[in-house]
Amino acid sequence: MQTKKRIILGSASPRRRELLEQIGISFEVRVSDKEEVYHSLIPEEIVKELALSKAEDLREKQEQVKQISFDKKNNVLLDTIVIGADTIVVSDGSILGKPKDEADAVRMIRSLQGRSHKVYTGVAILDYDDEGKRKSVVHAVETEVFVNPMSDEEIREYAATGEPLDKAGAYGIQGQFAAYIERIDGDYYNVVGLPVSYVYRQ
Repeated sequence: MQTKKRIILGSASPRRRELLEQIGISFEVRVSDKEEVYHSLIPEEIVKELALSKAEDLREKQEQVKQISFDKKNNVLLDTIVIGADTIVVSDGSILGKPKDEADAVRMIRSLQGRSHKVYTGVAILDYDDEGKRKSVVHAVETEVFVNPMSDEEIREYAATGEPLDKAGAYGIQGQFAAYIERIDGDYYNVVGLPVSYVYRQ
């Protein structure tokens, strides 16, 4: 993504911000507060729906985007790229969101330990040229994560750190939970929250 266009990241996730900064991309953050609603039952399609919904929501918020590169006469963005992303953790066909509390985190981690699960991140990139014409790319990346067996004490100690509470699946692979990761099959950064290599190549 070597471009002089203004780039908007539609995410409040500090991990996604750090990943884009890590690869040298200059961007601004605009957070979508749209309710997360999806219709598919397939994980790859769910994250694509949610990512596109976030990106579209930012496009529609004129009070936010008009301060960037906005043609009010024609109601279009100019020279701007909007990136929406969403990550889910899937185990036994069930989606694990962010835990409600420490006890919920213990339950989730217990269900993940000693086995593998999958992490899906959907990315929606809305690319507007200097005439307001849009090119859309919507894609999902899958990574399989293998977690070592954990004792009940290890599970409770990790949950008590507070690290799981703002993370889907109740763990952060880039944090203390790294001690329990046996291996992964796929893109590590996808598990962190954004497949940055894919985003950069678009």
